[in-house]
Amino acid sequence: MNPLVFIHGWGQSKQIWHQQQVQFPDASFLNLPGHGGEPDHDNWLETLAAQLPTEPCILVGWSLGGMLSMQLALAHPERIKALALVNSSPCFSQKKDWIHGCADEVLQSFKQGIEQQASKTMSRFFSLILHGEGIDRRTFSNIAHASINRQESTSIQGMQEGLRLLDTLDLREQVAKITQNTWIAHGENDAIIPIQASAFLAKHIPHSTLYRFERCGHAPFLTQPETFHSLLESWCHTI
Repeated sequence: MNPLVFIHGWGQSKQIWHQQQVQFPDASFLNLPGHGGEPDHDNWLETLAAQLPTEPCILVGWSLGGMLSMQLALAHPERIKALALVNSSPCFSQKKDWIHGCADEVLQSFKQGIEQQASKTMSRFFSLILHGEGIDRRTFSNIAHASINRQESTSIQGMQEGLRLLDTLDLREQVAKITQNTWIAHGENDAIIPIQASAFLAKHIPHSTLYRFERCGHAPFLTQPETFHSLLESWCHTI
């Protein structure tokens, strides 16, 4: 199997893949610039590309990490064997012709929040990640404790640049050019990115399949890891 490379989403770190680090011990887990103790960089895409293995890899991107993975697949097709896109989107923010995105007022509230109360804003965002799971407070607390890197929090610049990318990236016209086999997974109860965004990807990426996680929010790899691992491994062996 080609090497696996995992890329997390906005405001988190590679620690959020803690269960996948056990399941896939030979995989690489990258931190976004300004996240998880990584230094800030202006060019996120090339910073990530420089960390890819020399052998063509299978990129597993979650949320913003999925959007960056699609860009990497388009910019460096010879280095990306296949894509797994988890609760991602071709366009995170709403547009006049795109209703399956985040409303501008929500994005603005996060922008203001990280300037005024970054810690509270990130706690609120993590609550949204697990929204729709129907889990109790203790389970929520356990997941958060295991998944959040509290020793090396995301830098303000990292949060701001990530929000800028979420606000401006629009890959809708480019995804049809993705030639790699693509596995798309999405929680049906996602409160951050509607599942219709992944349905769009599945419709327009030529060699793609979509799996819908029932009773699941924004991070199926956190709350339904056994199913996630089984499906990802099975798909990888078909590449």
